[in-house]
Amino acid sequence: MSPATAPVAETEEHRALRTAVAALGQRYGRDYHARITEEGGRPAELWADAAKLGYLGVNLPEEYGGGGGGIAELSIVLEELGAAGCPLLMMVVSPAICGTVISRFGSPAQKRAWLPGLADGSRMMAFGITEPDAGSNSHRITTTARRDGSDWVLTGRKVFVSGVDIADATLIVGRTEDARTGRLKPCLFIVDRDAPGFSRSPIDMELRAAEKQFELVLDEVRLPAGALVGADDTGDQGEAPDTGLLQLFAGLNPERIMTAAFAVGIGRHALARAVEYARTRQVWTEPIGAHQAIAHPLAAAHIELELARLMMQKAARLYDAGDDAAAGEAANMAKYAAAEACVKAVDQAVHTLGGNGLTREYGLASLVTASRVARIAPVSREMILNFVSHQTLGLPKSY
Repeated sequence: MSPATAPVAETEEHRALRTAVAALGQRYGRDYHARITEEGGRPAELWADAAKLGYLGVNLPEEYGGGGGGIAELSIVLEELGAAGCPLLMMVVSPAICGTVISRFGSPAQKRAWLPGLADGSRMMAFGITEPDAGSNSHRITTTARRDGSDWVLTGRKVFVSGVDIADATLIVGRTEDARTGRLKPCLFIVDRDAPGFSRSPIDMELRAAEKQFELVLDEVRLPAGALVGADDTGDQGEAPDTGLLQLFAGLNPERIMTAAFAVGIGRHALARAVEYARTRQVWTEPIGAHQAIAHPLAAAHIELELARLMMQKAARLYDAGDDAAAGEAANMAKYAAAEACVKAVDQAVHTLGGNGLTREYGLASLVTASRVARIAPVSREMILNFVSHQTLGLPKSY
């Protein structure tokens, strides 16, 4: 049975995973997340507990200490933590993007060096693709890598890179000259946090989050040949001309699926708070949830979140089955649907609580800005609509 026609019901193992992760999330919850954000800290305790239970590396190969699952399992973990009000944003980056790229394309030495630590949570990796003048457009990236003897030398800038301050290294997307064609092609490098010439500065964000955003400067950063993903100690990646591009999209599709999981989880959390309030809040003779003007929008929000989750599950199955082309389309659709559903669910939750929806006691107001992250990152909803109109519908490009 192909992934596209497989039953949509989750397996018993997946349901058990949801239950277990939900129990962990409930031990921490929104109050924990709000407190550490207010204090300027990070969710180290939750990260450690999730790692101890094997959740952070559930998608990574068993031979390197992972769970041997895929993005389907990892997305369940993030969704359930989000539904409990304490999502771990670095799960999108470290095990999903970086762990996936290294497990699929890394050299044996890179796998041995990184996968065990990413799987047990003792090591963390950030991901740098976005640039001030190029966004995430890989064709306009100006971060370049040139050979200097057996070394690589990187020069460029990156922005909106999450968690660089707590990561052991950053997976940097650059471009290098193809020796056969002379054209610039994508390439991915593992850059240690203390590499000379590699500096970071925090970006002052209006959005309050435990994970901080940074601008990176790579000023003639010298790296050994083996820092190029998939390369041996001589810097050789083999004969495949599009290796870097394949590596890049191997990371971007899980990123979109995990962003969908983040959005669905946050939407579920907000909706659950609103439903609980609507059941008990009484202004006239009945709880406000008895009124259709309150009940119907909440029901619609639930429906849209469930539909988004179905597309997310489809995307994860396709990706884990190795169908990268179909997974790319589904991952973009899932990210779009989940972001829209999340924003609507949060908005309706705040509206249901009225003035209470804007108080710290109920913890929903902060989700108004947080929910919009999925609409913007890692790619805007407009670019997803471009992708679908061009790739799926076959309409001409305007750019």
